[in-house]
Amino acid sequence: QVQLVESGGGLVQAGDSLRLSCAASGRTFSNNAMAWFRQAPGNERESVAAINWSGGTTYTADSVKGRFTISRDNAKNTVYLQMNRLKPEDTAVYYCAAKNGRIATMTGERYDYWGQGTQVTVSS
Repeated sequence: QVQLVESGGGLVQAGDSLRLSCAASGRTFSNNAMAWFRQAPGNERESVAAINWSGGTTYTADSVKGRFTISRDNAKNTVYLQMNRLKPEDTAVYYCAAKNGRIATMTGERYDYWGQGTQVTVSS
């Protein structure tokens, strides 16, 4: 089992930055690929970014490419999502997810563990 706790969300203005953190516990974090997803009211869940076990391979959704960066610190059992130049359309609940296995994917159904989510609200 892996437990995931997100933090760092909040209310910001367009153009601001936020860094989300996801702290993992329960098993060897470095064996898990990790990802961030988001869901806005009335919308389907959307993949945002994913990272493999070592941090050497990352994927980023086209909608956030160039603005968001995923990273991880295996010594701290934490994955991060640095979000720059935020837009109102980035408003959503952001979820951290862990996958059994080291290879990252942007497909949510492949992830086995999910956090409770953290709200990000971007005002115009």
